[in-house]
Amino acid sequence: MIFDLIKKRRSVFPVQYNDKPISKEAIQEILEAANWAPTHKKTEPWRFKVIQGETKARLGLFLSLKYMETDPKPKQFKVEKLISNPKKAGAIIAICMQRDPNESIPEWEEIAATAMAVQNMWLCCTALGIGSYWSSPGLIKHMDEFFAMAEGEKCLGFFYMGYTDDEPTTGVRTPIEDKTVWL
Repeated sequence: MIFDLIKKRRSVFPVQYNDKPISKEAIQEILEAANWAPTHKKTEPWRFKVIQGETKARLGLFLSLKYMETDPKPKQFKVEKLISNPKKAGAIIAICMQRDPNESIPEWEEIAATAMAVQNMWLCCTALGIGSYWSSPGLIKHMDEFFAMAEGEKCLGFFYMGYTDDEPTTGVRTPIEDKTVWL
């Protein structure tokens, strides 16, 4: 049942991933799930860049160098994490949003549609037994220096994916009654 899948979805971080590769077919299925997100006026603003193989190491190096260049007091542990996390992932999908050139809807709606596409990816990963995590470091504003982006396209983060040997943690939420007003 979909509700059980929603409750089972968790952030699974690169440090938890094992070396099992993610097949191209699984990645395509995850992307196809994303493609069925709701979209106002059918702008379908989500764009994805799949990062695998040696490109993962290049991404880590780029992020670490950009961090050292832009932070006046870079921390060594963060440099190392930026280098190692991409290498640990089975695949990384750069999450991008393409602004409608006609600006027929507010930008927040296109960002929200892209976020819904990512939720579909996350649920699909959960169903496939693949751990995943949406990372949105401040360094994403520099991604046009790493890969080509179209006019009006912006990077919203990275969707890290990998298989894990860990059992999923149990989720905890406060009661919905604390967040709901019935009128």
